[in-house]
Amino acid sequence: MRRPLAAVLAALLLASPAAARAQDAPVTLPPFATERATFRLTALASGLEHPWGAAFLPDGRLLVTERPGRLRLIGRDGTVSAPLGGVPAVEARGQGGLLDIALAPDFATTREVYLCQAALVQGGALTRLVRARLSPDATALEGATPILDAIPAQEGGRNHYGCRIAFDPRDGALFLSTGERFGDEARAQRLGDLGGKVLRLGRDGRALADNPFVGQAGARPEVFSLGHRNPQGLAFNPWTGSLWEAEFGPRGGDEVNVIRPGRNYGWPVVSHGRTYVGSFPIGEGTSKPGMEDPIHYWVPAVSPSGIAFYTGDVFPGWRGSLFLAALNPPQLVRLSTEGDRVTGEERLLRNIARFRTVLQGPDGLLYILTDSPRGQVLRLEPAG
Repeated sequence: MRRPLAAVLAALLLASPAAARAQDAPVTLPPFATERATFRLTALASGLEHPWGAAFLPDGRLLVTERPGRLRLIGRDGTVSAPLGGVPAVEARGQGGLLDIALAPDFATTREVYLCQAALVQGGALTRLVRARLSPDATALEGATPILDAIPAQEGGRNHYGCRIAFDPRDGALFLSTGERFGDEARAQRLGDLGGKVLRLGRDGRALADNPFVGQAGARPEVFSLGHRNPQGLAFNPWTGSLWEAEFGPRGGDEVNVIRPGRNYGWPVVSHGRTYVGSFPIGEGTSKPGMEDPIHYWVPAVSPSGIAFYTGDVFPGWRGSLFLAALNPPQLVRLSTEGDRVTGEERLLRNIARFRTVLQGPDGLLYILTDSPRGQVLRLEPAG
């Protein structure tokens, strides 16, 4: 009888005293057959402290953020660099810290990178967007500058920052997700508040002139959509051009949404989730006129974080699927899609580790970050 994958992984990683070091050779596990692909799972890199966001450089190396506030560069052979210099200070408490990273669409010429982080300011903590340049030798960030703070700051809890970045491949607009910060959930419904929103910005962090609430009294012009709880997944559908979002519900009610300009996605007025204490219904039910229903949701929760569409040729059966890195219960979720609809669901790699981010590499393989004090970058490779 085959041992659970989590036990196999642990055994392989602990096979020698040096096995947990980030520079070790990748660890290979038995192949896994799924509905549309057979693959092997290997560990590309280890020894990362709560890795959160990642972005591939054009040469195939991988920038990875660590939530305590470090940025590292992982070589194609899995070698992990020393922490890069020039990274701004972060508020590394609760769910906060150094979170997402994305390359500018013209990175090859500008070397611009964008970071999302939790920052401590007068009045409390908030979600912050930072622009910087990667040094020519890729050892430091240069000129790191905050370009947007999701005000107002909030005292108390250190949760629900959102903090995913996505660039529109059509016009280069920058989209940023922000959480409602868990405490005053109604922030998500206030147009004068940047919490609990998806924002649409220029490269300088300013609102774009054709955003849906520009010129509306009492509304922030950066807002593209509202009514979000803790959105940690953003990805453009390559086949339809639409922006897809995944967010945490409370006790159940995790959602996948297609984000449209000016739409209200309901939190906390409507939800498929329930309260943590007493498990009571939330708000006014699961649906309401004038508020968008999710295209897919989960009860009980899967806790979706980073998401990615698969466009490669290495796994032809997965082409067109949306992958979600799930934290609780730990797994990789694959959604079959047609246009802007979800047509099926498959659960992969259950109970290995908490998965924070999934992304497709330039080699057509899938890579996953595990959310752990000894986190890893795992790679899915074809087998069979």
